[in-house]
Amino acid sequence: MPQQYPFSAVVGSGTASDLDGMALALVLTTISPGVGGVLVRGEKGTAKSTAVRALAAVLPPIDVVAGDRFSSDPAEPAPLSPDGPFAADAAVETRPVRLVELPVGATEDRVLGSIDLQKALGEGTAAYGPGLLARAHRGILYVDEVNLLHDHLVDVLLDAAAMGRVTVERDGVSVEHAARFVLVGTMNPEEGELRPQLLDRFGLTVEVAAPRDPAVRVEVVRRRLAFDADPTAFAARYADAEAALTARIRAAQARVAEVVLDDAALLTIAEVCAAFDVDGMRADIVTARTAVAHAAWQGRDRVTADDIRVAARLALPHRRRRNPFDAPGLDEDLLDEVLGEGQPEPPEDPGPEDDGPGGGADPEGGFDSQARSTSGEPDPTSGEPDPTAGEPDSTSGEPDPTSGEPAPATAGGSVTSTIGAGTPYRARLFSVAGTGTGDAGRRSRAITRTGRQVGSRTPDGEPGSLHLPDTIRAAAPHQHARTRRGTALTLAPADLRIAVKEGRESNLVLLCVDASGSMSARRRMEQVKTAVLSLLLDAYQRRDKVGLVTFRGHAATVALPPTSSVEVAARRLEELPAGGRTPLAEGLLQAAEVLRVERLRDPRRRPLLVVVTDGRATAGAGARQRAAQAAAYLASTGIGSVVVDCETGRFTMGLARELARTLGAEHVPLGEVTADGLTDVVRSRRTGPREEVA
Repeated sequence: MPQQYPFSAVVGSGTASDLDGMALALVLTTISPGVGGVLVRGEKGTAKSTAVRALAAVLPPIDVVAGDRFSSDPAEPAPLSPDGPFAADAAVETRPVRLVELPVGATEDRVLGSIDLQKALGEGTAAYGPGLLARAHRGILYVDEVNLLHDHLVDVLLDAAAMGRVTVERDGVSVEHAARFVLVGTMNPEEGELRPQLLDRFGLTVEVAAPRDPAVRVEVVRRRLAFDADPTAFAARYADAEAALTARIRAAQARVAEVVLDDAALLTIAEVCAAFDVDGMRADIVTARTAVAHAAWQGRDRVTADDIRVAARLALPHRRRRNPFDAPGLDEDLLDEVLGEGQPEPPEDPGPEDDGPGGGADPEGGFDSQARSTSGEPDPTSGEPDPTAGEPDSTSGEPDPTSGEPAPATAGGSVTSTIGAGTPYRARLFSVAGTGTGDAGRRSRAITRTGRQVGSRTPDGEPGSLHLPDTIRAAAPHQHARTRRGTALTLAPADLRIAVKEGRESNLVLLCVDASGSMSARRRMEQVKTAVLSLLLDAYQRRDKVGLVTFRGHAATVALPPTSSVEVAARRLEELPAGGRTPLAEGLLQAAEVLRVERLRDPRRRPLLVVVTDGRATAGAGARQRAAQAAAYLASTGIGSVVVDCETGRFTMGLARELARTLGAEHVPLGEVTADGLTDVVRSRRTGPREEVA
């Protein structure tokens, strides 16, 4: 086994008495597994995976029943193990805590376990082969890039985490076994958000960021280079620190059951959770368990206000979010205010004052600074006109037909403003009839690599899992000719069958939005932005991708490359300005390029182009002719498209209708670009007939 990077060598985890937020959260959840695991969020290259993989080495070993594949505890009266029951004097062995990694692309059979192929094919018996959840029992289940985990695996994890056991009923096997594990996930928010149900299952969450202090960065590089040069010698340098950390964790695990959580402390925890308006009661329970674990970690026998403060900072940030656009974080002033009233004080010395996780604030990326950075983000939109003047537009300064107020204009006749979006709403789900072949998502039925089995096929070079029953059926008629002996089944390559699985696919919706002066009326642009945010929220929930191209002045901009990260998308959209001339051709060509690149990256994802414009083209020489040429080029690619006509008033020029004809797109006249109208148009243009799903 290769040498793992030492846990105590991770900068911020160097001493047992001074752990940063990530290291402390990992330690606390191992002291009290009932806390419910840890989610580590942060940018790439911040030692998230390194710290998690190093954690198992500092945990005290556990006792298990010898020979049991399900790691049963010998002290448990009746362990739930298919290998049991066990005799009272069954042999016991001691082994390290396991760190089991769940790959994002794992199959359901690999996670839950399935029939043992070796015994089925070699001995003719149906026996259960344990999966990853069985191996993780009483250990750590680690999911890197947990936000990219397929939905059917998320459902499996939710069931196991809620019940503490796994039930398998498939392929002639009926098995139930215990599956109590510490769930640890790492993710980069820029790659997409986590499903709310799974997010709530993580007891604690921490935000990590690379340090900004050059001296700290130098120390990180120095340690990494030393480890790469000689891993064994580097690990030996930290052996004493690792042993000290293990001893302290063992002592805390023994002490945690004796820590007193009195009524005053419980009342304070309830007041904190109520003040932050969290949903349900899981926040109160997790905060209480974390406070007890922190008291045990600090060597105290009673929970103090400092323990509650640390617990709240770790347990509440991801539970106070009302929708995916809310930034995680905690209002430190509110926390101080609540803890300043009725703080439970122990009868004895409460120990050293702890202003943050690990016993002190870390000015270089510790939990305190991270919490402030995520909760104190200023609103980038002010709703005030930008003083910088754009290019003149023939429509600038015209009255806003949706509000009856003229758009603010500069002396040059142009306007540039940044207008915020309204509140996004939950939209209805429409799915594509029939069965597609796109990537796994939650939008439409499709043949995918994950999901429920609906049939089988012969191998054709495409990877897939074995469909055992159909393989046996294909081989059965040939057993006599193959001189079968005993109960063993004789197989030939032609007998193999690959499972065909049906799941859900996702789509790509690319919005090409006119942000020129003719679109800068406050209510109109607000409704467009609200519609885009609503589509992003729907994409987040359904695993779609959404992109945004805007055009104004003399150029088009990819304001948002195709993504499912709603937090990044919301920030980009809020900052989107409006004003200037209308470079329609440039916008269409930029959209075509985005779709071309995405088709190369992801050829099975079906795109839909939504052009939101009044059809005017005013930027550059021959603007209308170039726009028509760009539209004809897009039409030749066969991309499905919709033109949302934003032209309003009693007399219209019909330019958007003409653009739709050239594009081969559906023309949707909307005097006002209402959020409901725009979103309904997008869903109504899904390929094929629609059906509404409740």
